[in-house]
Amino acid sequence: MQPTIDPTVVIVPGLRDHVLDHWQTRLAAELEQVRIVPPLEQDGLSLAARVAALDRVLSAVSGPVVLVAHSAGVMTTVQWAQRPTRDIHSALLATPADIETAFPPGYPTTEELNHHGWLPIPRGRLPFPSIAAASTTDPLASFRRVAGMAEAWGSRLVDLGDVGHLNPASGFGPWSRARELLTETVDLVRAR
Repeated sequence: MQPTIDPTVVIVPGLRDHVLDHWQTRLAAELEQVRIVPPLEQDGLSLAARVAALDRVLSAVSGPVVLVAHSAGVMTTVQWAQRPTRDIHSALLATPADIETAFPPGYPTTEELNHHGWLPIPRGRLPFPSIAAASTTDPLASFRRVAGMAEAWGSRLVDLGDVGHLNPASGFGPWSRARELLTETVDLVRAR
């Protein structure tokens, strides 16, 4: 019997990139085998640039990979998965941003997102097992819309309850369920 190899966790942040008190940043600090998709210095709103940045990080990792994506990082992940360049064993897709529905003021408009290649949201089954974690009070995506995305992607839907957009503005720097859901996501790898 071969020894179990722990996967490398690749963190895929949303449009705000790296926020010091964000749960993804805190989770990354707790992990031994972790890579983070770096912020873009140019073309920050370009989906193609974000997919290419994710692909560069993934190409530098050997062995199994678990993706941990949040918000627009989920959309980057599902866009990348349309033409994957390597196997991904599983992914945690936390509070996907519904880029097809207008965001509140202070966020990019649907027109801006469309101009930068974000639309439409891919609805094909993902080539790896995944957990889609959805909020019932997310200002960037209704639970119903995320449930539909999860079904299309073949993801197991997890109801997070009232967590807003699961970011520091919603009160989530520390997020106790992050480790629990990451463990469940890693277990998807071991169950393969």
